[in-house]
Amino acid sequence: MELKVTTLEGKEAGSVQLSDAIFGLEPRADIIQRCVQWQLNKRQAGTHKTQGRADVWRTGKKMYKQKGTGGARHGSARVPQFRGGGRAFGPVVRSHATDLPKKVRALALKHALSAKAKDGGLIVIDSAQIKEAKTKALVGHFSGLGLTNALIIDGAELNNGFATAARNIPNIDVLPIQGINVYDILRRQKLVLTKAAVDALEAALQMKNIDPRHYDVIVAPVVTEKATVASEHNKVVFKVAGKATKPQIKEAVEKLFDVKVKSVNTLVRKGKTKVFRGNFGSQSDVKRAIVTLEEGHRIDVTTGL
Repeated sequence: MELKVTTLEGKEAGSVQLSDAIFGLEPRADIIQRCVQWQLNKRQAGTHKTQGRADVWRTGKKMYKQKGTGGARHGSARVPQFRGGGRAFGPVVRSHATDLPKKVRALALKHALSAKAKDGGLIVIDSAQIKEAKTKALVGHFSGLGLTNALIIDGAELNNGFATAARNIPNIDVLPIQGINVYDILRRQKLVLTKAAVDALEAALQMKNIDPRHYDVIVAPVVTEKATVASEHNKVVFKVAGKATKPQIKEAVEKLFDVKVKSVNTLVRKGKTKVFRGNFGSQSDVKRAIVTLEEGHRIDVTTGL
């Protein structure tokens, strides 16, 4: 997906290519609703509380004798049946937070971004910076862009002048890329991203496409003299998990290092047996994988590239 880039003054500043895996999905309202509900539940204070019978300052002595009065049986006067007694099953201080898997949160963010892009509510600007931290000047820029209700996302660090000038404008929110969330995206009509925010957003969400189980398969690269000689023949040696299979190793290397694997060979190095002060012990077995890469692909184990 290609989108035009503008400046705060409304001038064209080229174009940017947006990833279809992030901005080109068909929005699913159910996933977005789950994330919004999760956010609202988590931010609820939960400080509500009423006095129970244990919190009421009143004697706990039995009111009158059990029998012979002609009335109902009663004990303490702190019970809910009496005026001034504690409330039965009243609210208590608690957390309203619910659980939501990280993958669902990331997917909801993608669908929220795709929804804005589909509705035409997505704008990309080159940078969020102004020369003078004046609210009047920034309102003029926003009027030129047609922004009256918008969320502006910048890079990792906000420009102090821009953030200061924008914080007094109603219905305008400015957040760094770390603060982007589904609820704020939906509550504003327009979503404005800087080029730095687009780069950071795509890098973060594309990294989440990597299965974390790949890191359990590849333990560490092997840097020895023989491994260095093997690298001259387009081979890389890795220490892998003991139960890892060849297809799993191949998939993990291709996903983690963005290369094409030609073949995978494995070997198990038996642990040595040692004697210490008359006690016999053995080291754990080590499984290694010799990965042969396709022509034109290379992995530098010192940098991971």
